[in-house]
Amino acid sequence: MTDVTKEQVLETLKTVRGPDLEHDIVALGMVSDVFISDGKVYFSITVPAERARELEPMRLAAERVIKEMPGVRGALVTLTADKKAAAAASAARPAPNPPHGHAGHDHGGHDQQHHGHAPQQQPPRSGKIGVPGIGAIIAVASGKGGVGKSTTAVNLALGLLANGLRVGILDADIYGPSMPRLLKISGRPTQIDGRIINPMENYGLKVMSMGFLVDEETAMIWRGPMVQSALMQMLREVAWGELDVLVVDMPPGTGDAQLTMAQQVPLAGAVIVSTPQDLALIDARKGLNMFRKVEVPVLGIVENMSYFIAPDTGTRYDIFGHGGARKEAERIGVPFLGEVPLTMNIRETSDAGTPLVASDPNGTVAGIYRGIAAKVWQQLGGQAQRPAPAIVFE
Repeated sequence: MTDVTKEQVLETLKTVRGPDLEHDIVALGMVSDVFISDGKVYFSITVPAERARELEPMRLAAERVIKEMPGVRGALVTLTADKKAAAAASAARPAPNPPHGHAGHDHGGHDQQHHGHAPQQQPPRSGKIGVPGIGAIIAVASGKGGVGKSTTAVNLALGLLANGLRVGILDADIYGPSMPRLLKISGRPTQIDGRIINPMENYGLKVMSMGFLVDEETAMIWRGPMVQSALMQMLREVAWGELDVLVVDMPPGTGDAQLTMAQQVPLAGAVIVSTPQDLALIDARKGLNMFRKVEVPVLGIVENMSYFIAPDTGTRYDIFGHGGARKEAERIGVPFLGEVPLTMNIRETSDAGTPLVASDPNGTVAGIYRGIAAKVWQQLGGQAQRPAPAIVFE
């Protein structure tokens, strides 16, 4: 197979007319940085937010010409709406030096709105519609890495499943996807009509992750708009079917992915994962405050690695301290969902791709996760899906 280069992709895209029907989308500076992996081409096209819907045929044209290139096995092309970067396209004049990988890289200091490839056109502050077939979408987040968030997300999803619900899980960590390994899933997802992706599945969970689309060792070097576009496509262009709950495993921190999910998706709530350490709790507060600012209910806090039980003697050790997350939950008035111990089994089953709730469903720790899942579902009970706010960063 002939290797496709960025230069060839950009040259091909010069055949696609921009909104003015006079200049091409490359000359207008509308094309983001191009990423190529395993014969698949990924890029976004920046357009004025108010014209996103009407410019969908342009996105389809760009996707079509790239898919027809020799050596291309597939293409993921999305529209990104960014007010500053779309100014040139809105004016319909060629950019003197087309900036690839432009558009809102510093998410804290720009007036911007990001959308998936065919966003619902809306006035400011109107709500976003949910994903058809999905009853509630919940985010599992942490203020920092290394607190066992992804392991918690997987076992929470399996706990909800064990409690009788239909569940899916979306891996929103573009740079460090972990679901393929945690759920022992390999291979590539199939597509319906070359566009809608069938989710992967194991242990009864429907799963989608960037890890299924690119090789595990591939370094993802996307900037903000590309991340946002990929997230929206993995959420809205996947055949999830009928689900009671979709669990979204967020990347750690409070960056582009979290803001995109809060802005674009009607999240029913967020679960914060922390360890008892004061440092982890400080970071957890950042996550809590972020969700509160974007009007997403915090369903509660999970204290992970809460204590250690020695496998030989059964002696309990509070390695990271104990009870910090419970006290924090009480202090700020959010539910405390439970304490998950640090055990060899959790580490071993996570590494092996056999999560405890699936591999040892009657065990003590599986019972803890099922209890947390029951509390989360109880928090969601009777709540209508909350519309996502339109967020503009000044």
